[in-house]
Amino acid sequence: MILIRVTFCFLSFQFFEICSHPECVVELLFETPFTKKKEKKERLDIWRDNALHAQLVFTKVAIAISKFEPVTVCASSAQWENARSQLPENVRVLEMSMNDSWFRDTGPTFVVRKNGSTHGNIKQHIAGIDWNFNGWGGVDDGCYQDWSLDLLVARKILGVEKLPRFPHFIILEGGSIHVDGEGTCLTTEECLLNKNRNPNMTKEQIEDQLKAYLGVQKVIWLPYGLYGDDDTNGHIDNMCCFARPGVVLLSWTDDEKDPQFIRSMEAESILSNTSDANGRRLEIIKLHVPGPLYMTDEEAAGVVQDCNAKPRLPGTRLAASYVNFYISTGGIITPQFGDQKWDDEAVRVLSQVFSKS
Repeated sequence: MILIRVTFCFLSFQFFEICSHPECVVELLFETPFTKKKEKKERLDIWRDNALHAQLVFTKVAIAISKFEPVTVCASSAQWENARSQLPENVRVLEMSMNDSWFRDTGPTFVVRKNGSTHGNIKQHIAGIDWNFNGWGGVDDGCYQDWSLDLLVARKILGVEKLPRFPHFIILEGGSIHVDGEGTCLTTEECLLNKNRNPNMTKEQIEDQLKAYLGVQKVIWLPYGLYGDDDTNGHIDNMCCFARPGVVLLSWTDDEKDPQFIRSMEAESILSNTSDANGRRLEIIKLHVPGPLYMTDEEAAGVVQDCNAKPRLPGTRLAASYVNFYISTGGIITPQFGDQKWDDEAVRVLSQVFSKS
């Protein structure tokens, strides 16, 4: 998630709108998968081989982004020293307890209010929405059963950064919404209308809350997220996002036998026949998914299975998508999956798209 350091005093969430990526970047803050030692009571059912592989990747991501903007990494008290030793000095490391390592979902959603000053300059006031969280589905259908620490993450971040907090009762993760910064929100019915999130709310009621708290005027509902994204019940962040207002990037496959094909086709149909909050028809740019990729026997064997967490089984389809990239102040940090053909194509497409931004 993106943090901006600014202090101000007012309590009403009215007249705020959600931050789009390029506008608000000052500091990136994310959690780390440092779960190295069993005796330190860290979870071992999340990452394989005591998270050693994940640590290397998270470290590379932090270093890459730190070339463009300040980065803060959070680690538990048991793993703070481990995290600090693996990260360069220009990356700040904070101690924070957590159950899992996905700040985009458990951290606050940042909203901004712009005011004109007496000198004609525009001032940005930043606050954070603290959504409710239930481990991506609750006790019966979630990824794990104890999310009590993750439930406090957004509140802690806002406290550290001295930003106003707008608590919200609705169960929602940051990866389930995406905005264009000009009044339009993307989401999926598969996730937000899932009965394991807000079973007593209608689609209209959920949309009303998104409009009120995100400051958007239009919500575009896609039926599904990416095939295989079962942990999140189909977040939008792996399926579709705005490159800029009026332009969306859509996960795609040309393989008609792939279950992803019908999902992408249905999404394209909806996007092609709708407009954004400002009445613009959407330009759709397709980003072909890699693979498909599946969890190997070796990878599954490296995860300690826990009866209180979702099992990680060999042969499971992995939710691999190039749409879930990060926009920094000076570059794009995009996933790569070892599929040379589609890795290269994703870099080509994203380079072309953002060279026009």
